[in-house]
Amino acid sequence: MKIGIEIHKSAAKSLQELDSGTRDRIVSELKSFANEPTTSKSDIKKLKGIKGKQDLYRLRIGNYRVIYAIQDDVMWVIEIMNREKGYKWLTTNVFNLLFLFCNYSAILTYLI
Repeated sequence: MKIGIEIHKSAAKSLQELDSGTRDRIVSELKSFANEPTTSKSDIKKLKGIKGKQDLYRLRIGNYRVIYAIQDDVMWVIEIMNREKGYKWLTTNVFNLLFLFCNYSAILTYLI
């Protein structure tokens, strides 16, 4: 089963800023995952602590992390970043992620 890939503009900007070798490696890994998401050997983990309609995942590609969600057979790439930025970015952007992919009751639950 194939899935589509949609890349958020901030993730696309991050991807364009990378050197060509790293960019090609990330694009290749994303295409590979999209072609065979259920049998992919990619290093994927579900992100904990963010609850809502869509689960968020982290795909590790070397020192880079791709944050994404799956909805209606589409991989929504939210951000692409290096490892050092990754965990700090998640903690500072958790509310943006909640508004992008969560329902309002999940946001209220998170705030309480």
